[in-house]
This record gives sequence, structure tokens and C-alpha cells, in this order.
Amino acid sequence: MAEVLVYVDHVDGAVRKPTLELLTLARRIGEPVAVHLGPGADTAAAVLAEHGAVKVLAADAPEFADYLVAPKVDALQAAYEAVTPAAVLVPSSAEGKEIAARLAVRVGSGIITDAVDVEAGDEGPVATQSVFAAAFTTKSRVTKGTPIITVKPNSAPVEAAPAAGTVEQLAVTVADGSKGTKVVSRTPRESSGRPELTEAAIVVSGGRGVGGAENFPIVEGLADSLGAAVGASRAAVDAGWYPHTNQVGQTGKSVSPQLYIAAGISGAIQHRAGMQTSKTIVAINKDAEAPIFELVDYGVVGDLFEVVPQLTEEVKSRKG
Repeated sequence: MAEVLVYVDHVDGAVRKPTLELLTLARRIGEPVAVHLGPGADTAAAVLAEHGAVKVLAADAPEFADYLVAPKVDALQAAYEAVTPAAVLVPSSAEGKEIAARLAVRVGSGIITDAVDVEAGDEGPVATQSVFAAAFTTKSRVTKGTPIITVKPNSAPVEAAPAAGTVEQLAVTVADGSKGTKVVSRTPRESSGRPELTEAAIVVSGGRGVGGAENFPIVEGLADSLGAAVGASRAAVDAGWYPHTNQVGQTGKSVSPQLYIAAGISGAIQHRAGMQTSKTIVAINKDAEAPIFELVDYGVVGDLFEVVPQLTEEVKSRKG
């Protein structure tokens, strides 16, 4: 069976959930070979093997941390040349998409970004995408070279499928041209204790209807009761009520959780583009004609300041 490269997204060997989802998808089209760059490969290998990686190609070099993405592209290209894979799967993060695009240029292959599903086809892997501001769903395949596909988080279940997970060292030569942009400082992001927005299984977002930054704790309270991430519409972010890092939409982050709750969000097309692929959508809005109700699974016409606190208390009571 053909091998499929899976780029590992991790923090010092702690493998992030989107990578485990990619291993599930990779098993549909071949044998997953994980590419782990940076420290912690021995720690990560056990998790990767548990989820289907038949082999782990590992490399660590100071250039991976000292420079922007180009050295990692050098390494992924080395893995590509060593394996000659049937496909390359990469998480659809900002860094992941840049790495995938650069690799596609280098090896002369087609690329598909922001896929929400990948399946085997008669002429190669077929990727499903949500396009044109989520107005259409398309199925596509790469017709030139090896398919390079970036996949959105929460697009596949995490499934255990124990495999060998043999660790092999990958020889990497970082080109001088890959050292053009050096990282001079890093500032750790403050942790809210909530899940990462793009990876969360549940997202609760607030919009213009929240009325101000002082009212966002209502949204946060519901999110915390559900163990969810907090999002915000562009209107709320532009008004300075919530950080831009939490914006959901075409000009913010795209999310695809199992459950998306929109509180006080009208449903402008740019917001819908960032959350329309959510599995179940719930909206709370006092305007019965709000466009958001056109795509919801469950809609509540009511004042969020009455509905959300009641919902939060009900969730807490059931959990308690």
C-alpha cells in the first residue's frame, strides 16, 4: 500500500489533535508516515503509533526554531523525496498552509487547501471543500504531481489504530536561502484555560447583540460551562469588545466544531464563511429575520441576556 506523509503539528512533542485527525484520513488512502520536526519525537512517537503511523521520520535542528517556515519546508521536501508518497496531508493552520504551498511549488505538484474531508478515488485522493464563502461544497482532486492537501481541524474523528510507529532519523540539509528571515523574539500567549479556537469541539461566539465588552462574560460563562472556546464576530472585534485572535469569519479564523453557538450574531456572509461547516449550529437572536437562522439546526428567538444565562445554569445543573 502506498505511503502518505502526515506533517505533525506539536508543541515540544505534545501532538495536537488536528494531526491525529490527519492520521485517520491518511489511513483511508494509504499507510501514514508521520514527519516530526523539532524536539520531542520520542515522546510523540508513541501517540502517533497509537493512531496509525507505521513510521515516524524525525529531524531536529536549531533552524526550525530560529527561522520562519522555510527550513521546515526543506525537511518536508527531504521526507517527500525519501518516501515518494501518494499524498501529503498538512493541518490547515496559517503555518501549515504556507509550508504546504511552498512544498507544492518546489515539487511541482497541485495543492488543495482547507479540505473538510479526504477519501480514496479511482484516480487519486478526492478532497471535499466548502467554497465561495461556504455557499457551495465541492469535490476536487489534484491532476498534476503528488496531491498536497491541507485539512481543517475537526474534519475527521480521532481513531486509535495501533501501528509500528518506528522512529527513523531524517537527514535534512537547510539551504542558505531558507535563512532569509530570522526569528528575533517570542512572546508567550496568555492562556485562557479554554480550548484552542480552531480545534475546539464546541465554540460559543458573541456578536453585536452582546452590546459591549462588559457583557462578554455572559458568553464566556456559557462557553466555560460547556468546556468550549470563545469566538466573536467581526462587528464585536472591530468595536474592540474582544481580541482579533478570537474572530470567526472570512477575515478571521475558520472553525468547524461539533457544536457552534452564535449569540447575538446576525449572520453576515463573512461570518458564515468561517463557521458554516460546523456540524450542529445553534443561534440565539431576538431578530426572527436574522440571516443566521437560514443555516441553523436550532434557533432561539429571544433576548440573549435572558436566554444565555438560563442555558448556562441548565448546563451546570445537568453536569452537577
